[in-house]
Amino acid sequence: MLLALTNARIFTGAETVEGKALLVRNGIIDSMISPRDIPSGYEIIDCGGNHLCSGFIDLQIAGGGGYLFSAEPTPEALNAITGAIVRTGTTGFLIAIPTNSMEVYRQVIRVAAENPNPALLGLHVEGPFLNPVRRGAHIREYIRPPVREDVEAIVSQAEGVVGMMTVAPEVCSREMIELLINKGIVVAAGHSNATFKEAVEGFRNGIMTTTHLFNAMSQLHHRDPGLPGAVFRTPGVFASIIADGIHVDYNMVSIAKKLMGDRLFLISDAVEENRKESYMHIRKEDRFTLPDGTLSGSALTMMKAVENCVKHVSIPLEEALRMATLYPARVMGLSDRGRIGSGCRADLVAFDDEFIVQKVCLNGRII
Repeated sequence: MLLALTNARIFTGAETVEGKALLVRNGIIDSMISPRDIPSGYEIIDCGGNHLCSGFIDLQIAGGGGYLFSAEPTPEALNAITGAIVRTGTTGFLIAIPTNSMEVYRQVIRVAAENPNPALLGLHVEGPFLNPVRRGAHIREYIRPPVREDVEAIVSQAEGVVGMMTVAPEVCSREMIELLINKGIVVAAGHSNATFKEAVEGFRNGIMTTTHLFNAMSQLHHRDPGLPGAVFRTPGVFASIIADGIHVDYNMVSIAKKLMGDRLFLISDAVEENRKESYMHIRKEDRFTLPDGTLSGSALTMMKAVENCVKHVSIPLEEALRMATLYPARVMGLSDRGRIGSGCRADLVAFDDEFIVQKVCLNGRII
């Protein structure tokens, strides 16, 4: 399939280019040329003068399209979730699974492994090796210490399917972290009550990112800076953040951005309303909660998170876009996503000045 996307303000990940056509050949970005030089045989897609950037990459989203995946781990649910997510401009995502039973882990791993959609990057398994003190909305009964047999039971089924696992660094040994890394899993610190020293040790052991900075973790304190302080002070370690103004105050997003620069990236941590099974999420106007009112997930899209960063945190648009594209791609080691360049996948999103998604291109096909 040959596409030529024209009449767009193209953000490559490094700069914004105008007056060029973006050529796509068989799902891969070819080049940028003058619109006058578009070869014959290309389908011309007019982007209406809107912004065009790499598709968003969300490394933590639990549901959409009317389904919470952990509550309904079926191919039909995952197809509906994927379709809903892609329409919002997110062309690569990890589906998040909260702390759960081994039976549910087996189900979600099997269904994800059999799903061919190119937007699905795999699973983000939160738990079960967390600190119950910082469990947030996770079910305490499912949280357990990391015994080697349990870790091996998960990773033996999940090779190539689990992209990321969130653990509490204070409960995981170097051996356990290395076991996960050796299976190709990105290890994240979260749902943790780690001291500054314990968190730094976890990063030294190979943990490379942090799950929803400030939420469900030891707090920044002047006597012990905790997990946030360790993230700030450890070069090369990333952190995701939920920029909805509810999970994290926008002023704190601004502080974290100034301290971390290109190590801070956006996630939605979005869930879907669910009134059955273990994880019940009740939809409020701008968030989701458990029945007892505990904050349990956001109602964000990645497009909205970018908008919030621009409007409420005064982050320049180009940098906010990198937080939703290039930086999460780096976390996952995806050199062909998160930017627009020759040889990259043609995962693209066009949006207008009001931050409304106008077109989505997934793997070279207009959605």
